[in-house]
Amino acid sequence: MASISSAGLGSGLDVNSIVTSLMSVEKQPLTQLQTLQNKDQSKISAIGTLKSNLATLQSAAAALTPAIGQSPTAAFAAYTATLADTTIGSATATASAVAGTYSVNVTSLATNQQLALGKTYASTDPVIDFGSASTKTLTFTVGSTATNVTLNSSANTLAGVRDAINSANAGVGATIVTGTDGKQNLLLSATNGGTANAVTISGDASFIDASAPGSPIAAASAFTQTQAATDAVVKIQGVSIATSGNTVTNAIDGVTLNLTKTGSTTLTVARNNSDLQGKVTAFVNAYNSLNSSIKSLGAYDATTKSAAILNGDSSLRSIQSQVRAALTGTPTLSSGNANIKLLSDIGVSFQRDGSLAFDTAKFATAASKDYVATATVIANYGSALKTTTTNLLGTNGVIASRTNGLNASIKSIGNQIDSMNVRLTRIEANYRSQFTALDTAMSSMTTTSTYLTQQLTLLANQSK
Repeated sequence: MASISSAGLGSGLDVNSIVTSLMSVEKQPLTQLQTLQNKDQSKISAIGTLKSNLATLQSAAAALTPAIGQSPTAAFAAYTATLADTTIGSATATASAVAGTYSVNVTSLATNQQLALGKTYASTDPVIDFGSASTKTLTFTVGSTATNVTLNSSANTLAGVRDAINSANAGVGATIVTGTDGKQNLLLSATNGGTANAVTISGDASFIDASAPGSPIAAASAFTQTQAATDAVVKIQGVSIATSGNTVTNAIDGVTLNLTKTGSTTLTVARNNSDLQGKVTAFVNAYNSLNSSIKSLGAYDATTKSAAILNGDSSLRSIQSQVRAALTGTPTLSSGNANIKLLSDIGVSFQRDGSLAFDTAKFATAASKDYVATATVIANYGSALKTTTTNLLGTNGVIASRTNGLNASIKSIGNQIDSMNVRLTRIEANYRSQFTALDTAMSSMTTTSTYLTQQLTLLANQSK
């Protein structure tokens, strides 16, 4: 099809400008569709922001929700254990501890078992009788755990045996002591103190006896105990306690003592609410982030008469109402202080702008007055909000439904845009064809008019 890309040939028509102007009018519906599509894309981005905020709030609520079958007090319980004299030792406590004060009297610490090799050697003397073998084994048993140490004939010196033992992490350490005569001896020491960490030695390795080369000494009888393993001697509240080395684990529920020196001191076990307070703080911050996003995404400026991207959006209103409903309902308390049953009773309260504030002093007072009721309030609201956010974020929830709807709209608009682009291409082609024909006709008419004018002028001149 012929086309004109410049001013009309002879007619003076600017076909390109005419067609461009006409097409700008034809394309107005296309521009409107593209605007709608971009707006839906912006809404998906805004819904994504809400989804992220809800996921953070869901995690914060989950941290305030006990496991199935677990009581709130057990879920949130945390304790600290402190020795008044920290030089005597340190203490830790688990959630099963009970608050209280205990006297601790350590009269002796546990000792590590020590052994010495019965024979001495020069630094280059062979130590192990390998015979025709290239390897032999020393076995160290601590409690029920046996560790094999492989000795190699290529390192058949006392230093080689020491290095092999220390590399095996067998619950025993080895060191060499050199006497004034230059002879070396191998000393072994249990890694940990206490009778439970005593070491027994076995294996197929035999030590060479320089005085009787033909009668090597079996590993089991090659060492002599120079110090026996003993447990610590300690009394708690005047009661003698069985220990495993210098670690006391079963004397007081949920408390572990690590002893470092003899002496008397006081152990204090106290409830620690800092972890729970931190979880409530995280929950308040997560809610406030969501609340801030809801306000900004749904805002309307009356002065400029401009609306935010989700202003009037039903999904935004649904999220806001469901979350607030979970936080304003009154949970049923099966026990505890009747004056501690709402979030506001433990220091969490709504502000005028819809955000939450956390009064940590009020929380501390409530927890001190009735920890069971405080923990129950937190657990009930945490569970309610976890359920709400999980539903909102679920495959059938508001977030997924609104996102799916917007994606469907974008796809539908995209199909309309594709169809309209095909139609506009045809329209432009028709316009160009019509105006090309018009330009050709007008050019022909101009030529004819010029010819007639010339002829009439000729006739007029002849008549004169």
